[in-house]
Amino acid sequence: MNRVAIIFTQAPHGSSAGREGLDAALAISALSEKIALFFVSDGVLQLVPEQQPERILARHYAATFGVLPLYDIDDLYVCAASLSERGLPAEGKRVLPVNVLSPAALRAELDRCDRIITF
Repeated sequence: MNRVAIIFTQAPHGSSAGREGLDAALAISALSEKIALFFVSDGVLQLVPEQQPERILARHYAATFGVLPLYDIDDLYVCAASLSERGLPAEGKRVLPVNVLSPAALRAELDRCDRIITF
């Protein structure tokens, strides 16, 4: 069976890309047992807890990340360099547990995927 990678590259509330990526992951889980989520570039901001999107009249969808284990989506990776570039600690608090990987290790995990979808 194909392993599908979903890459989050956008900040959570500047566009609908993050919400759409999360919806895609949940939908694809009905068709594939092997799904991996990758958070790179501004996508690492999807994982920052205690955001207040209602202050900019945006929908707060971060809690939906919590249902990923119910869909057997537990291969979750975040780029250590992207965290560092944004002043976020590698071992900081996140909305869900993720594996922090170097860019090279992240690329190796991506290479194991058969399909890649970027949001």
